[in-house]
Amino acid sequence: MLIFTNGVFDLLTAAHVRFLEAAKGLGDCLIVGLNTDKSIRHIKGDLRPIVPYKQRETVLRALRSVDSVIPLYENEPSALIRHLRPDIVTKAKGYSRENMPEWEAIEEVGAKVIFLPTFDGFSTTEIVEKIIQEHISYRLSEWKKE
Repeated sequence: MLIFTNGVFDLLTAAHVRFLEAAKGLGDCLIVGLNTDKSIRHIKGDLRPIVPYKQRETVLRALRSVDSVIPLYENEPSALIRHLRPDIVTKAKGYSRENMPEWEAIEEVGAKVIFLPTFDGFSTTEIVEKIIQEHISYRLSEWKKE
């Protein structure tokens, strides 16, 4: 069975790794649609991605659970789903039919959607926010010493 998932995977965390392992456990082959730098900037703003596409792709390809990585040039994976025709599409638990623009494509190809649990671990956004907050706190404490 062919499994498909997609995402940014900017700063790969243990939560990402667990999600991909769970997705791979559903079938024989896991293909990851990886957002390109341009599509990420459109989705998340000009400060992202932090890690360029080629580096993110290299890290994902190194995972045992990932069989193939395909660039996702669009903001959402409908065209890729229509092309690949996966048996299963995985998404994180917080998604639903209402917030998945690819839902129509999934139905067209007859794929099953499986919502996987979210795993403990920081998201990239949380990691960046923590770095900024700690940097600001450090700078303020140093300023107060002067």
